[in-house]
Amino acid sequence: MTILLVVAVALVNSKNEVLLAQRPEGKRLAGKWEFPGGKVENDETPEAAMAREIKEELDIDVAVNDLEPFWFLSHDYVKDYGFHLLMPVYLCRTWKDTPRAVEHAAITWKHPSKMHELDMIEADAELITRLASSLRAAT
Repeated sequence: MTILLVVAVALVNSKNEVLLAQRPEGKRLAGKWEFPGGKVENDETPEAAMAREIKEELDIDVAVNDLEPFWFLSHDYVKDYGFHLLMPVYLCRTWKDTPRAVEHAAITWKHPSKMHELDMIEADAELITRLASSLRAAT
C-alpha cells in the first residue's frame, strides 16, 4: 500500500471562520471543497511544505512558527485511488497578505458548524467536527 503524506492548514480569521478552497476542474475530486495544503516533498519538513503550499495556492506568507499542530488525519483511498492518506493538520491565525485563489476554483470563509453546507472532501469529515469543537471552545 502506498501512503501519501500531505499537509493541510485551517487558516482561522478573527471571526473563527476557516478558509476553504474549491478544487479546480481537471483535478481529482474537482468541485469539492477542502482545506488548503498539499504533498510533502522528500527534502522538506511538513511545516516547510505547508508554508510553500500556502504561498503557491493562496499567495500568502505563513511563518513556520505560526503553524500550530492541531491533529492528523488518516484516510483510506486505496480502493478509489490506490493510496492511503496521512495528513498532519495545522492551525494558523497569522499570515501576511490577503488570501486569493491561485490554484483553486474559489475560496471562502466558513465556520466549521456551517461547512456541511458545502460539498466537502469525504476525508475531512472528522477534521470538521474537531475544528467545530475546538473553535467553539475558543470563543
